[in-house]
Parts: sequence; C-alpha cells; structure tokens
Amino acid sequence: PTLNMARERSPALWLHSQTSVTRRMPVCRRIALLLLLWLLHFSSVYSDITDGNAEHLKREHSLIKPYQGVGTSPSSQWDFWGSTLITSQYVRLTPDERSKQGSIWNTVPCYLKDWEMHVQFKIHGSGKKNLHGDGFAIWYTKERLHHGPVFGNQDHFVGLAIFVDTFRNDLQGTDRSFPYISAMVNNGSLPYDHGKDGRSTELGGCSVEVRNKDHDTYLAIRYSKGRLTIMVDVDDRNDWKECIDFGGVRLPTGYYFGASAATGDLSDNHDIISMKMYQLMVEHAPEEDNQDWTKIEPSVSLLKSPKDNIDDPTGNFRSTPLTGWKVFLLLLCALLGIVVCAVVGAVVFQKRQERNKRFY
Repeated sequence: PTLNMARERSPALWLHSQTSVTRRMPVCRRIALLLLLWLLHFSSVYSDITDGNAEHLKREHSLIKPYQGVGTSPSSQWDFWGSTLITSQYVRLTPDERSKQGSIWNTVPCYLKDWEMHVQFKIHGSGKKNLHGDGFAIWYTKERLHHGPVFGNQDHFVGLAIFVDTFRNDLQGTDRSFPYISAMVNNGSLPYDHGKDGRSTELGGCSVEVRNKDHDTYLAIRYSKGRLTIMVDVDDRNDWKECIDFGGVRLPTGYYFGASAATGDLSDNHDIISMKMYQLMVEHAPEEDNQDWTKIEPSVSLLKSPKDNIDDPTGNFRSTPLTGWKVFLLLLCALLGIVVCAVVGAVVFQKRQERNKRFY
C-alpha cells in the first residue's frame, strides 16, 4: 500500500528511481523494461478503488445492516417512500410486481469535496429474457423524496444520477446490450429521455450482466478533483472493472444521496444491500479550498453539448468521451511505436557501424 501511494503521488519520480536498475542494460531491453514498469504503474494507480478503510467511512451517509437509522423520526438518517420495504437483510425498493416505485434517501446533506460510494445491490425476478424492468438509480441531488418518471425520481433533477437500466426502450439502439449502466449530470434544464434510454444526455456507460446473480454485485462511484469514475464488480472476484471515467465534472457540496427504482408493465425485485460512503483524503489548491462549493452549479466540460450526443446514420455514436481504457490504449500504441522505431534505429545504426569497420 505504501508503494502504491508513493507511485500515485509522483509517477515521474517513481519511474526515474527505477532507471538505476536498468543503466547497464542494452538500450532496447532498457526501453522495453521501462515501458513494462510504466504499464504496471498505470494499472496500479488506475484501479485504485478504496479498500473500505473504516477510518474514512462516513456513517451518516452510509446505509448498513440492520438499517437502524432508517425511518420517519427526526433522528433518522434515511427516509423512504413508495413501495420500499425495509428488512433486516436488504432494502427492497420495488417488489417483482408491475407499476411500482420506491426510493430511500439520506436525510443528511453531504459536504465532502471528494468521496467514493460503494453500493451493494441485487436485481432479481421471475422475468426471463427481455421480460423484466425497469431498473434503479443512485442519486446525488439537490432535492430528495420527489417521486417521478425517472426510475422513481423526478425529471429535470439537479445533480448526478447513475442509472442501472435493465430494459431496452429504444429498439433501434442495437449498439449496446442491457442491462446498461450510464451516468448523467444535470442542472435542471435537461429531461431524461426514456424513449432513447437517456442516450442524448449520458456521459458514458457500459453493458453489465447484473440480473439473477447467485453472488453479490457491487457498484463503486468515485468523485475526486472533478473526475467521475464508475467501477463494477459483478463476478464476485473482488476485481473492479471500469465502466465510466470522465473528467471535467463539477458537483457542489450539500446535496443528498439516494436510491430509487421503478417497474412498469415488466418488473423485478430491486434490492439495496448497502450503501457505504468513504471520504477521500485529497489536497486541493488554495483557491479551490476557499471557494464556496455549495454555490457550484452541476456541469460537465464538454466540447459539445450533451444534446449533440445523437446517433449518426452509420450507426456510430458521436461525441463519445475517451474513457480511461481508450486513453490507455492510445498511449500504449504510441509507446509501442516509439519502441519499434528505437529498435529499428538501433539495428540500422549497428549495421552501419559494421559496414564502416569493414570499409576501413
């Protein structure tokens, strides 16, 4: 853990320190080894999801068995609405019945600038292939307990939403499979388009098989220094996989966390097992610390408006952001190209030296 922290604080210094081991190696082997070390460094930092250190667990924003802080009393930290059922083992937002809506909301506003939320959930029901719906959402919004058409919550919300959509509404959108996880940041001006499965306003997303699993399924949402990262672990291997990684996200403090779900003509059980909030210890520039974070308007720095994220006639999706893995692959290709050029240059130089020796 100490080594990983050191790598994250100063990648350049860490890589520079490794060069002492390679100074006596041939040039080609040295370049290849440094490339390998860089890749190992990148993967270790990139997959740095908090390990659940209890020291940074914020209990006032966490929903944990046996859910003693849930209720309608003034001292309760979580309140619920609709079809939500509280048991000792799970919080069921909707039963496997048609036309149900339910939600649960933290009553304490969150004033953390950098945080990470781990959600343990379960989606299951009697519906077979394509006969289940609709899904659930995790919210960080200005208002709470306002039911509506967006997975049991209001439309034109202000804040962040993570949708776990289990039913395809857009029959022409064949470039993705469902269930599908997506993210949306809204300042209240944009509606969520159910007919297009939220394509026009999403930051990014991924297809993940999360229904009727015999083991635990998890979702991690990290917001730190303007970067939103969403990871999933649905194979019960304690192995987080990237779903969304997007920079330029601005979220204020003082909003509320919540979860909601809805069923329509098709249904599922949507269960929340736990929601654990962790504070991330991150240093900010003085001007950021002095800013009133409660006055920030939710926004995303995009080259194009989210409204421009529409399908083109060829079936490709425009304005899809470069996720972390795409950036990683581009960097990898660039570095491999540099290595190949270096090797070819070294071979050519060596042959020229041999020719010169033979000539003289």
